[in-house]
Amino acid sequence: MLTLVADLDVLTRFGRTLADPIRCRILLTLREAPAYPADLADALGISRTRLSNHLACLRDCGLVVAAPEGRRTRYELADPRLGHALDDLRTAVVAAADRTCPDAAEKGCC
Repeated sequence: MLTLVADLDVLTRFGRTLADPIRCRILLTLREAPAYPADLADALGISRTRLSNHLACLRDCGLVVAAPEGRRTRYELADPRLGHALDDLRTAVVAAADRTCPDAAEKGCC
């Protein structure tokens, strides 16, 4: 039973992470390759301060890690399997939405 509770906690935190569009975009960007905060902020069109807050949240959840490189810090996914999981989740959700709501784009739902 304790494993189930721990698993639920981890999945709930992951769900909350994905619910935020900026954190989701950060994870999808880092899925492609590690990046520096300044480059991430520019790519996402957000301030460095805002990005820093989101990176702190992702670090606290254990989804990204900071790798110091001299005076700079590079961010990357904490585990390469996260990138695969994001790909699999995106593919599954798109496939399910296509089956259950073929008019999603027109209706503005899903």
